[in-house]
Amino acid sequence: MQKLSPEEIQQVTQKSDVRAGLTLASDWLLIAGAFMLAARFPSVWSILVAAFIIGARQLALGIIVHEAGHQSFFQHKSTNNFVASWLSGYWIFSSKNNYMKGHIKHHQLAGTADDPDLKNYHSYPVTRESFRRKIVRDLTGQTGWRRLKSIGRSIRNYCRLDHDSQSAVRGGLIVNLGLLGLFVSLNVTWLILIWIGAFATTHMLCTRLRQVAEHAAVPDLYSKDARLNTRTLKTHWWERLLITPHQISFHMEHHLMPSVPLYRLPLLHRLLAAKGYYENISFTQGYIPLYKQVTQ
Repeated sequence: MQKLSPEEIQQVTQKSDVRAGLTLASDWLLIAGAFMLAARFPSVWSILVAAFIIGARQLALGIIVHEAGHQSFFQHKSTNNFVASWLSGYWIFSSKNNYMKGHIKHHQLAGTADDPDLKNYHSYPVTRESFRRKIVRDLTGQTGWRRLKSIGRSIRNYCRLDHDSQSAVRGGLIVNLGLLGLFVSLNVTWLILIWIGAFATTHMLCTRLRQVAEHAAVPDLYSKDARLNTRTLKTHWWERLLITPHQISFHMEHHLMPSVPLYRLPLLHRLLAAKGYYENISFTQGYIPLYKQVTQ
């Protein structure tokens, strides 16, 4: 990027095993903590809190698949591939290779009518009633039920799947049945319902809100300039806990330099801001102002 010096480019693209490891560990610690909360103090409220935390962390696992797919998380490709499978992707029945096939096209075609992700946000802004209906579908499991049925079809048609899809199904069954076995051994079998329920509800909501935040109702969806077709959302700590994990909301910066690890996106943002790269560009402060932007 012409606005950055070679030294700055090296600084923002430097991968750190320590920071990547801490990012991954924080997700699993939050998941474990949410399960412990529900098991130790079982109530409607503790289960709801656990479901929201776990749903956001399931999105975080998908984000790690994304980062590993760009080979921008850990330093070594083999580590990225292992983490993207056994420590993140398989838990949500996701294949890094299959995901990246579409995601690379999204990067190449963002700002055009051929963007494969366009269907997720081209209709925005929508009416407030329409947006509320989408949220209700997510939180009542209607959106998630379609995803669960898709996973079920993949299991039934396992022999007809490609190699990457077979790996995701096989790995997904191994880790999720392993989780069930752990809960059975601890006499808290019912906790698996929180994992599945969060996947089908709060995880779907977080995924939708992430997509909306990144590209919905932007200044010019069909511009090739990432400053116009993509949004960086400034989030609060509780939004990063319950909606958009880590620093993935710096999406404009990700489109500008996909090789930058997510833990260095805020640094890239600060460097570009100091150089005047965002002149006349405004940044939304949180999801409540975003709601006002994407609805009418």
